[in-house]
Amino acid sequence: MKAVDTHADLLRRSAADVGNDLRLGADEAPPAIISIFLGEQLEDVVKQLVETGEATHCMEKPVLETGADSLPDLLIDPTDRNRTSPFAFTGNKFEFRSVGSADSIGDPNIILNTIVAEAFCEAADVLEKADDFENAVHDLIKEYLTKHQRIIFNGDGYSKSWVKEAERRGLPNIPTMVDAIDALTTDKAVKLFEKFSIYTKPELESRKEILYEIYSKTINIEANCMIEMAKKQIIPAELKFVKNLAETVSLSKTIGSDCKVAEELLVKVNDILGQVNSALINLETQLAAAKAIKGNKEKAFAYRDNVKTAMDALRKPADELEKITDKEIWPFPTYEDLLFEV
Repeated sequence: MKAVDTHADLLRRSAADVGNDLRLGADEAPPAIISIFLGEQLEDVVKQLVETGEATHCMEKPVLETGADSLPDLLIDPTDRNRTSPFAFTGNKFEFRSVGSADSIGDPNIILNTIVAEAFCEAADVLEKADDFENAVHDLIKEYLTKHQRIIFNGDGYSKSWVKEAERRGLPNIPTMVDAIDALTTDKAVKLFEKFSIYTKPELESRKEILYEIYSKTINIEANCMIEMAKKQIIPAELKFVKNLAETVSLSKTIGSDCKVAEELLVKVNDILGQVNSALINLETQLAAAKAIKGNKEKAFAYRDNVKTAMDALRKPADELEKITDKEIWPFPTYEDLLFEV
């Protein structure tokens, strides 16, 4: 608990990259706020230690009531029942779940091992000087649990109410990769890594510059890809759709038939297509401005705040067009295709 609470910003940094930030909406998976899930059983033990100085009992496993008399009682595991927690106790170990499935575990392991080594080192310094070892262990456990219990959270790590509660507790909220990078070179981090001869300050500074550059390059590639998709596929496909609608309207009027539906759809498609074009021009402008920035940190923040925002603005009308465009004309597989036909 002490290690995670003290270095929550470093742990968030170890799991932050462009892809991981964007999965399930950034602040959902992984959560932008590092916390520890203990489960009811272990949390009850911690509560006893904090309030009374000792744990005299342990909560029994609850029974699952199936409503069927013919089935035997099923005991519910009181530990691992929170998939929204970035750091969860699973019965006999803790799991750091923030790391993306495609990411290297090297950086998270380095940080985890280093902060745990620091916690053990500090505990050893206290206990080795103690006259009464048993009492010293008891007092140290109570001190750590009391001081760092703010990091314990068994609720929904994706909820907005947790953001407010975490702020009240003073826990860091680090929503994106570029926000997390600076954690590498804080005085606290430099002291930590130099103490155990893991990294020097210049090495940490160089890693920070590399991470900013990686973020910028990744968003740059995605933005250029988006521009290509909009220019060469979405807009030409929609112009074809507009042509078909216009021909339908013209033909209907020629034969004196009601063409209200086609007319309304034509107006709607044209309106949204105009939004796509405006958003596309804005994205190209923001991308050119970001590319011109020299400093890696300033450039990374420009890509996040301006280019990524412009990409979101372009995607919104494009998604609207996908919902109303003829399936035979739309140039990409729809979500329905990806879910049920691939």
